[in-house]
Amino acid sequence: MNDRGWDEDDARPYFFLSYAHTPRSGARGAGDPNHWVRQLYRDLCEAVLQLTTVPAGVPVGFMDESMHQGELWAERLSEELANCRVFVPLYSPRYFNSVPCGQEWHAFTRRPVYPANLDSERTSGIVPVLWAPMSRYKLPRVAGDLQFNHTSFGPDYATEGLYALMKLTYFRAAYELAVHRLAARIVQVAEETVIPVGRRLDFNSLPSAFNVTAPTKQLRISVLSYHQGELPEDRSPDYYGAKRTDWHPYRPSGSPIAQHAVRLARQLGFQPTVHEFDDEAEAIIGGEAAAPGLLLLDRWALCDERRRELVRRFDRSDATWVGVLEPWNMDDPECQERERELGELSDRTLRITRRASRPSFLGATGTAGLTSLDDFDDALPRAAMKAKYAFESRTRAEPDDPPAPRPNLRDAFRREPDPFGPGPTDRDDHPDRDDTDDDPGYGTAPVGGPR
Repeated sequence: MNDRGWDEDDARPYFFLSYAHTPRSGARGAGDPNHWVRQLYRDLCEAVLQLTTVPAGVPVGFMDESMHQGELWAERLSEELANCRVFVPLYSPRYFNSVPCGQEWHAFTRRPVYPANLDSERTSGIVPVLWAPMSRYKLPRVAGDLQFNHTSFGPDYATEGLYALMKLTYFRAAYELAVHRLAARIVQVAEETVIPVGRRLDFNSLPSAFNVTAPTKQLRISVLSYHQGELPEDRSPDYYGAKRTDWHPYRPSGSPIAQHAVRLARQLGFQPTVHEFDDEAEAIIGGEAAAPGLLLLDRWALCDERRRELVRRFDRSDATWVGVLEPWNMDDPECQERERELGELSDRTLRITRRASRPSFLGATGTAGLTSLDDFDDALPRAAMKAKYAFESRTRAEPDDPPAPRPNLRDAFRREPDPFGPGPTDRDDHPDRDDTDDDPGYGTAPVGGPR
């Protein structure tokens, strides 16, 4: 096996079938809404087998049936997208509105594509399928730029889409013709191109290739935590993984907190991506963030002086478009023992963030953190939407190209104001000054705290 996880002599799957999972209608007795996609997949595998020399037992293609859930789901998708020979997306309005489908497209197109021979037809390695008619919808640029002649699969297919051809007996012959020509096209592209095996990418952190929405539909989820190799001696490794983004504070409940946050954010209509806060911090502090965000903060990470200072700088930057959530598992004996100490450390580090948190928004005050997964589930929507509103307000307040100020002779004779005198200076820029007693907002919960 090579360093990319695939034996050179192994037969690679001919195609990866990418489709938008259709939810159940909720009607009593309703069948599986993805039944027809599964049937198409089986028919395509059979047709490709007839046109190739794929040996028995070797997978012809891949179709994801996991409904985008489970810890192993992303790893399996990454592996298949790195190994398949052709990418087959099922075009539909739902498909181009699906973040996972856009991530699948992005992952496949990270791999280079070469013509197998000098006179081979240039191709992208993508063979699109009209699952539903798309003439009334504007395709994302990545799909619109593909040169593909759908009429070669038959006039009924181009007009009705493959789903209608499958469902209606009247179109049975047209369906069989379309499947045959689609299989032939998959085989042709696989044989006339060289697409080297790619690297397995971190699927959950990939952007969608269909990024046609406003920046406020994006949500950058940053994690400040440890990986198992850098934990302090007094912290159990049970809640951590190989990467900092593997932090799983509520174990055994749920999944790693970043993955759980991604699922919640998608339910709110966001297109979330996951990052390490260490990589994001300077952009956020410098006001260069391109989208609203959330910081998932592990208070144990504040024991690290360097990272504590990074969070303190973030706090002073007043980046209101980044909400702070602090998971804190009271079923964890170590968290119980250090609750007061690390809670006070968090208060001192996030002084401005504490003041900005209002009970009317949070529903409660206090510094206990989000002590259960239910608390986290309740807090994330509020924090994400507040970050979105702040980002929208910030964007409206910043003109694209502000005019240069006109020179004014009076300014030359004005005295510079005393930065330590009266005026709207930031008192928190002077850490030696203890002003917590006269601030009624000090000690309130972080953005998105418990209700």
